[in-house]
Amino acid sequence: MEERIQLKVKGLVKRFGSETVLDGIDLDVHKGEVVVVLGPSGCGKSTLLRCMNGLESLSEGNIFLDGEEVSSSGKKITMLRQKIGMVFQSYDLFPHKNIMDNITLAPVKVQKRPKKDVESQAEKLLKRVGLWEKRKSYPRELSGGQKQRVAIIRALCMNPEVMLFDEVTAALDPEMVREVLDVMLELADGGMTMVIVTHEMQFARAIADRVIFLDGGNIVEDLPPEEFFTAPKTQRAKDFLQTFAYEKRRTDTN
Repeated sequence: MEERIQLKVKGLVKRFGSETVLDGIDLDVHKGEVVVVLGPSGCGKSTLLRCMNGLESLSEGNIFLDGEEVSSSGKKITMLRQKIGMVFQSYDLFPHKNIMDNITLAPVKVQKRPKKDVESQAEKLLKRVGLWEKRKSYPRELSGGQKQRVAIIRALCMNPEVMLFDEVTAALDPEMVREVLDVMLELADGGMTMVIVTHEMQFARAIADRVIFLDGGNIVEDLPPEEFFTAPKTQRAKDFLQTFAYEKRRTDTN
């Protein structure tokens, strides 16, 4: 149903110099939907997310949020970034600010919201992910999993309509991965619209409403997760999944 489309990518082309990274991407993300983006390294997954929230300008094409076209310049880009939260692999927390200040800075300074209201929201979210007692700590005092949960809370405190996650567990030790994925599963259960780039195949299968497979700058598969993981349509996707299955077996036996 067209009216349910929350984020629309139409004819997206992204070039870096003479290299075309994304070559005519069309993608509709519906309200409350979780779309997982998979693909080999260098296929444009991260670039796609960065175009969605305005960190990268578009060479061609358009992006619409709730039916309104958003350009990558002027006041509208500020609106876009506030409505589309993004969490990166690298956390990007301010090292000289404690956790509460990291979370409340943007809502207070950018959105001009009352500090008490933001701190109240931050308290609820930190308690939800088990980090309330760390509110006065500094990023250097937290584990990688804790820092990534703080980064997610910081994005949520901007009250986004859509959340983008770019390989948020890639830099974490295996035992820290689960605590971050649990937060994302809870967001999905709560109806948050999400686009997720991940290499965690079991997680992708569990959380996705749809799986997008990118290769060569194009969407070559767009399927429900069970269908993608059991009967992908393209040989490229089959090869990709076989590689991951082999890597998992090798890791499990070591």
